[in-house]
Amino acid sequence: MTFRSGFAAVVGRPNVGKSTLVNRMVGTKVTITSARPNTTRFQVRGVVDRPDAQLVLVDTPGVHRPRSALGARLNEAAFSSLDDVDAVIALVDATAAVGPGDRVVLTQAVERACSRSGTALFVVVNKVDRAGPPDVVARLTSVVEVVGGLEAARAGPPVDCEYFPVSAASGRGVTELVDAVVARLPEGPRYYPEGMASDVDEASWVADLVREQLLARVADELPHSIACRVTEWEWPRVRCEILVERDSQKGIVIGKGGSILKAVGTDVRAQLPEGMFLELFVRVEKRWQDRDDALDRLGL
Repeated sequence: MTFRSGFAAVVGRPNVGKSTLVNRMVGTKVTITSARPNTTRFQVRGVVDRPDAQLVLVDTPGVHRPRSALGARLNEAAFSSLDDVDAVIALVDATAAVGPGDRVVLTQAVERACSRSGTALFVVVNKVDRAGPPDVVARLTSVVEVVGGLEAARAGPPVDCEYFPVSAASGRGVTELVDAVVARLPEGPRYYPEGMASDVDEASWVADLVREQLLARVADELPHSIACRVTEWEWPRVRCEILVERDSQKGIVIGKGGSILKAVGTDVRAQLPEGMFLELFVRVEKRWQDRDDALDRLGL
């Protein structure tokens, strides 16, 4: 039996459902999700492991107009993920018109797919469960026109592109997408052990779970000012540090009588191995989003 393996980068503007799609394709939660922009800050790898193939998915930060050093780094991380992959999966939102951000994403996806021989491009119109059939058709028509225009502006062979309407939330169309991507992978070995769902280390995973729960509770007040990192790991005790940029934000994260931190800790512990003791601390790191030294320290 032929065994196929390879890497596919999932790219799109914020909130198009990249992380939800990666989790759905893998079949388990490997990356955090939120309705807030720029939830994903690292290139998270999820592994679709099948008897006949192993597809490694790279979930990327949302492409946006940067307003800080952090934003510029997130865009750079997203676009760099398109290098040296076997497939590019570009997402657009079925519930919104194709805008400038989508065009930037599609332009980069087409350029990377054309610059590397054998790289397949899949344009995915997501959230079809929330859009009516006319809207889905309109989005598909728009992205076909955009890709066609980009193709016409290039000198060279036609773009190797397939289009898929899906719902990452419900799973509609996702199996067909996975099958199509796997079919385009080259023959090769397993890159990760059989049954492994992600290569994210435990400390990063815990820190992201904490940030996910904080975003669910204080994102209206602090949409981008929170960073989390594990500073101590001595089983069963794990210490996670929550960084904010101003003293006033510290109180918001802690909550009245510590209510926010308590709720966050409870929900995160429910997703951790039994017996793990999680300690949460809040510290002010002024202007961390615009300081290269702070971003380097946080691994961003």
